[in-house]
Amino acid sequence: MNKRNLKNVLVVSIGFLSLFTAYGGLQSLQSSLNAEEGMGVASLSVIYACIIISSMFLPPIMIKNLGCKWTIVVSMACYVSYSFGNLYPGWYTLIPTSAILGFGGSPLWSAKCTYLTISGNLQASLDGKKGSDVINSYFGIFFFVFQSSAVWGNLMSSLIFGQASNITPIPEEMLQYCGANVCDVILSNTNTTTPKPEQKLVLTLVGCYIGVGVLAMIIVAAFLDNVDQEQTRQFRGNREPFCHTFLSTFRLLKDRRLLILIPLTMYSGFEQSFLSGEYTKNYVTCAMGIHFVGYAMICFGATNSVCSIAFGKLAEYTGRAPLFFLAALTNFSCILALLFWKPHPDQMPLFFVFPALWGMGDAIWQTQTNALYGVLFPRDKEAAFANYRMWESLGFVIAFAYSTFICLETKLYILLVVLLLTAVTYPIVEYGEHKNPTPPIEEGVFSNDTEAIKSGSTFIIAELSL
Repeated sequence: MNKRNLKNVLVVSIGFLSLFTAYGGLQSLQSSLNAEEGMGVASLSVIYACIIISSMFLPPIMIKNLGCKWTIVVSMACYVSYSFGNLYPGWYTLIPTSAILGFGGSPLWSAKCTYLTISGNLQASLDGKKGSDVINSYFGIFFFVFQSSAVWGNLMSSLIFGQASNITPIPEEMLQYCGANVCDVILSNTNTTTPKPEQKLVLTLVGCYIGVGVLAMIIVAAFLDNVDQEQTRQFRGNREPFCHTFLSTFRLLKDRRLLILIPLTMYSGFEQSFLSGEYTKNYVTCAMGIHFVGYAMICFGATNSVCSIAFGKLAEYTGRAPLFFLAALTNFSCILALLFWKPHPDQMPLFFVFPALWGMGDAIWQTQTNALYGVLFPRDKEAAFANYRMWESLGFVIAFAYSTFICLETKLYILLVVLLLTAVTYPIVEYGEHKNPTPPIEEGVFSNDTEAIKSGSTFIIAELSL
C-alpha cells in the first residue's frame, strides 16, 4: 500500500508538472507578450474571476460525481484550451478560453488536494503516524515535482525566443522607466514597449505547450488509481439536493478558523500574481528583454521545487509556524528592496536573486497552507480546498484588476499591507489548533468491493461529508 500511495502521489505530481509547464510559461509571458490594451493581464483576471465562481459549487459536484481522478482529467482539458487560445491571441480567443480554464481551475486543485489528503490519511493509519505529518510529506513531494514546471516551461520560452532576430539592447532612456518608476509610464503613456518575438516563434512555443498539456491528461488517465471510487459510488446512489452541494463551500465559512485564514490565503494570490505579472514585466522585460523572463522564472521554479520538499520534511520537526515566519520575513525583505532598486542590465545577478528568494517563500506558502487546510478540515476537504482556491483566486483577481491602473510603488505597498495582516491573523489559527487539535479521520479505500471481499481486509471505509 505504501508503494501504491507513493506511485499515485508521483503520478499526480508528474501530471501537474506537464500541465503547468505549459500554463505557467504562458502566465509568465502574458503581461509582456499580449501587452496591447492590457489584453494579457485581462485574460488572467478573467481566469481567476471564473475560478472564484467555480469554487462556489463546481468542486464538490464534480469530485463527488466523477471522483478525484476524472475531475483532474476533465479540468486539465480546460487548461489545454487556453493554450489553443494563445495560438492566435485576441479578445475573441483569449477571453473565452480564459473563462473555460477558470471554471476548470478550482475543481482541478480541489481534486488534487482531496486526493493527496485521502492518500496521506490512509498511509498514516497504516503506519501509525500522525495524519498531518504524512500529508505534509505528500504535499512536499507534490510541490517538489510540480514547482519544477516553472523551470521547464520558462526554459522552453527563453530558448525559443532567444532565437529571435530582432533582439537589441535596451536603450538607456528606457531604463529610467523600469522598476518602481513605471508609474511615470502609466501616467504619461510613454511608449516603452520592447519588440515582440516573431510570430513563428510564438506559434512554435504555444504548439509545444499544447503537446505537454495533452501529455498530462494521458498520464493521469492511464496511471492514476481511483482512491475514492467507493465514496463516489455511494454518493451517486444517495444524492443530496443540489442546493445542499451548492452551498457546501459557503457553509464552511461558519467555521471561524476559515474566516481568519482568508488574509493568508489571499496573500498567496497577491504574491504569485506580483511575480508573474509585475516583476516579469516591469523589472525583467523592461531592463533585459522578454527572452530573459524565462531564465529569471527558472530561478523561481528551481528554488521553489527544492524548498518545497525540504520544508515539507522540515515541518515534521519545526512545525508550521517557524516556516511561515521565515516566508513572511523573506517576502518583507524583498518587497522593501524592490521599492528602491533601479534595475539595470549591469546588475544581472540581482534579476535572478529576487525570483530565487521569492521561490523559497512561495514554497512555504504553498506547501504549508495546503497542508494546514487538510489538517484543519479533514471532514470537509472538498469544501475547504474550494474555499482555498476561491480566496486565493480573489487575491489574483484584485492584483491583476488594478495592474494597469495604479503605480508599481503602490502595488508593492498593498502587497506589504496584506503580508502584515497575514502575520497578525495566522498565529490566531495556529494557537487555537495548538490548544484544541483537530482530530484526524481514518480512511480506507478499495478499488472495488470484490477485491475487498477476496482480500479479507478489515479496513473500514470512513464516512465522509458526502
